[in-house]
Amino acid sequence: MEIIFIFLVGTAIGSFLNVLVDRLPRGEGVFGGRSHCDKCKKDLAWYDLIPLFSFLILRGKCRYCHTPLSLYYPVVELTTGILFVLVFVFLGARIMNQELRILDYITLVYYFIIISSLIVVFFTDLKYGIIPDAIVAPSIFVSFPYLFFNHYSLILNHLLSGGGAFLFFLFLFLITKGRGMGFGDVKLSFLLGLVLGFPKIAVALYISFLTGAIVGCILIIWKRKRLHGTKIPFGPFLVFGTLLTIFLGEQIMQIMLGFLFPI
Repeated sequence: MEIIFIFLVGTAIGSFLNVLVDRLPRGEGVFGGRSHCDKCKKDLAWYDLIPLFSFLILRGKCRYCHTPLSLYYPVVELTTGILFVLVFVFLGARIMNQELRILDYITLVYYFIIISSLIVVFFTDLKYGIIPDAIVAPSIFVSFPYLFFNHYSLILNHLLSGGGAFLFFLFLFLITKGRGMGFGDVKLSFLLGLVLGFPKIAVALYISFLTGAIVGCILIIWKRKRLHGTKIPFGPFLVFGTLLTIFLGEQIMQIMLGFLFPI
C-alpha cells in the first residue's frame, strides 16, 4: 500500500512538474492562471488533469479541439511516479519494517525534491534546450542545510565535489567558447557534485559522458544530427548519470574497481 501511495503522489507531482517544464522556459508564472490547451487556449477542467488517466481517457487529444497532446505529459508523470517509488525502495527500504525517525523523513523528502528537480532539468533541456536557474538554485539552497544537519562529517567532501565539478565544466565551457558545453550545464554540475559527493560524482560524470557519446554517435550515423552546427543537450545525460549513481552507485563502483583491479 505504501508503494501504491508513493506512486500516486509521484504522478500528481509529475503533473505539476509538467507545468514547470513548459512555463519556466517561456517566462510564464508557475501559478499564473489555469492549465489550458496550447492550441485552442481553452481552460482545462479538473477531470482533464488527472495524472495518466485523463490522457488515456481522452486518447491523447484535447477534449475541445481534438489536437493531439504531447507525449511528454504522461511520460513525465509516469517517470516521476516510478522514480518516487525507487527512492522509497532504495533509500527507505530499511525503514519500512521499523519505526521512522525524523531524519528518515527528512532524507526521503530531500531526495523527492532532488529527483523532482532533475526530472524538470531533464525534460526542459530535452524539449527547449534550457536548464532553468529557477530549478537549480533552489535545489542547491535545499542541499546545504540537508548536508549540514544529516551529513556534517561529509559536508567538505560534497562541497569540494561540487566545486571540482563546477571548475571542470567551466573549463570545458571556456575552451569551447560555449559551443561544446552550455553554462547551464556548468551550474548544474555544482548541484550534482553537492548531492553525490566524491567518488560518486566521478561515476555519474563518467556515465554521462559515455552515454552522451554513444547517443551522439548513433544520431550522427542515423543522420539525425550533423557533427557541426547542431547542439545535443547534455543536461539529460547528466541527469541520467546522476540518477543511476543515486540508485546503483555502490554497485557500479564495485564493478568498475573489479575491471581496474581484477583479483
